[in-house]
Amino acid sequence: MRAIIVNKTDSGVSAAVEDIDEARLPAGADGDQLVTVKVTHTTLNYKDGLCLTGGGGLVRDYPHVPGIDFAGVVEASDDPRYAPGDEVVLTGWRVGEVWWGGYADKARVKGDWLVPLPKGLSARQAMAVGTAGFTSMLAVMALEAHGMAPGGKPVLVTGAAGGVGSVAVAILANLGYEVAAVTGRPEQEAYLKSLGASTIVPRSDLADAPKRPLGRETYAGCVDAVGGAMLAHVMTLLQYGGSAAAVGLAGGAALEGATVIPFLLRGANILGIDSVMQPREPRLAAWDRVATDLPLAKLDDMIAEASLEDLPELGRSILKGGVRGRVVVTL
Repeated sequence: MRAIIVNKTDSGVSAAVEDIDEARLPAGADGDQLVTVKVTHTTLNYKDGLCLTGGGGLVRDYPHVPGIDFAGVVEASDDPRYAPGDEVVLTGWRVGEVWWGGYADKARVKGDWLVPLPKGLSARQAMAVGTAGFTSMLAVMALEAHGMAPGGKPVLVTGAAGGVGSVAVAILANLGYEVAAVTGRPEQEAYLKSLGASTIVPRSDLADAPKRPLGRETYAGCVDAVGGAMLAHVMTLLQYGGSAAAVGLAGGAALEGATVIPFLLRGANILGIDSVMQPREPRLAAWDRVATDLPLAKLDDMIAEASLEDLPELGRSILKGGVRGRVVVTL
């Protein structure tokens, strides 16, 4: 079988496609109900870029196969919930970080980590959504659980041209929200408007704006894929009781310039969204909503095709903000 093998030596981290024996797939521990999946599609996420380049401390044991999500067909199963021929999807559970992932012809994982391929989605579409889109849907569901509804002020999406942001824009617009999309790349305006964004907000308007304890009540909520100082500033612009669903730390973990004023005087909330270890029922609910609430016809506008051989270079590019939308790999 083919796989991207990441190795670490004294000279650094390298990643390349190799032919390996299937016997090298994880064997798990006694009692694990493992499922072997013929991977048909995988994708590229920011974390994959870190794993491919040795960044972020996500990979602890080398050699390693990255790929934090995949779709495919069950080939063998110890888990009674899955039989050969079943179509399945995996996101999260630190697969592709501490457990070998989807950048290979086959993957062997715990049955608890899988969900059936949602009705109405092909495997390719599921990976066009992938971890990024799954996370976007969790964010939208969390915002709605905290009172956000269509018909009010715009919803802000930061990092809008990236994987999480692109899907968030499309989901929100399809649900009837007015979407304000933040990007630092003016050339992405037409792309974001094609996904449903009503307005484009230059990143500099938020990143370089004067730091005040409170601004105007401009947005009903926010899907924030950036974090850092930008998230701190966004909190000052939310309407009373508004929330920001924080899904990424590309801009850093420190809320530079933040004060407690938005939380005390406006009842603002930061909702932390972790897609990694979601229990099974919320995962199934989120995937069902992806299949019904995401305009699938717009997925093709988000997709760039790639091969396994392309991924090491694309991994470096995504860390520099050079990848738009979703990268789907067909094996």
